Amino acid sequence: MVPFNVPYTTGREAGYIAEAVAAGHLSGNGAFTRRCERWLEDGIGSARAMLTPSCTAALEMAAILLDVGPGDEIVMPSFTFVSTANAFALRGASPVFVDVRPDTLTIDVDLVRSACTDRTRAIVPVHYAGVGCDMDELCTLADVENVALVEDAAQGILATESGRPLGSRAALAALSFHETKNVMCGEGGALLVNDERFVERAEVVQEKGTNRRRFFRGQVERYTWVDVGSSYLLSELSAAFLWAQLEDAERITARRLEIWDSYHAAFAPLEAGERLRRPVVPASRTHNAHMYYVLLPSERARDRFIADLAEAGVHSVFHYVPLHSSAAGSHLGRAVGSMRVTDDASRRLARLPLWAGMREADVEQVVDAVTNAAQTA
Repeated sequence: MVPFNVPYTTGREAGYIAEAVAAGHLSGNGAFTRRCERWLEDGIGSARAMLTPSCTAALEMAAILLDVGPGDEIVMPSFTFVSTANAFALRGASPVFVDVRPDTLTIDVDLVRSACTDRTRAIVPVHYAGVGCDMDELCTLADVENVALVEDAAQGILATESGRPLGSRAALAALSFHETKNVMCGEGGALLVNDERFVERAEVVQEKGTNRRRFFRGQVERYTWVDVGSSYLLSELSAAFLWAQLEDAERITARRLEIWDSYHAAFAPLEAGERLRRPVVPASRTHNAHMYYVLLPSERARDRFIADLAEAGVHSVFHYVPLHSSAAGSHLGRAVGSMRVTDDASRRLARLPLWAGMREADVEQVVDAVTNAAQTA
């Protein structure tokens, strides 16, 4: 069986973890944490990057920093992971779900515009499959509506839109380092603070609501509870693992792109024959090969396609169940307008194996299996 994902390691992770143990600093904000954060700041251009236990935690920090609460509405796509909505629902805000574009499956800016009301507090675009949203239009819309913009860039590291790194345009953004992501540390994430006005308070929120960072810098005699917050620090052991990944991030991404390109070229005849639809990457974007998916003609065809791939030794999986139709989503939020594209994509989409350590034989097996399965799906 060719697995859907195998966490890729560089070979240096264990050595860096041992180095962290020898240094005697295992909690957050150690030397490896600072290396990782500087790498992100330099590469993305953020005023501050702060490692967190997950992308979910980073989004929760963003919700706290924006002071969202009951009565506020947060506009976001329904075609996303539950964390995008949960982070704001936990503060009492209501997710407002809109549909996605049929080409990129990223949020439809025209629908965001129609969903904004005087209760809208923030817009949260999701860069699906490492392909950027229309950030120029979203930034303009956020300014016109006087609302915050938060990028869910969980899948977006080393991808760009209009020449800018994903995660660099909004006031706040979140990255994921879950084991399914391009670079990872098992569980982990980062909050990217692009608006310097949030930096000082973000330090407080990350440190359980205390001014502990100011104490360590000698700015106060003792630290104490000064604001709401939680335990949003990534452990130094995870940061040590992550540093090995970030050192090789360009090479990892290049290999993923090779695999993605192989799939894309091989499946062109299937798309021409209307057996499936391939991903779309607009000319203004550079993607990171986070994911390769195909859209089958129907839900029945998708389910048969996944089953046929399994019989051929290839593990393929579906993706999101739309949030607007979930039990929690229908209770905690609301949908605006038709969700035709979201519902359709959810029923027809299948994701293929893609990780940096795949052998050429693995890629060929996937291509052969997809080619055969698509003919009968």
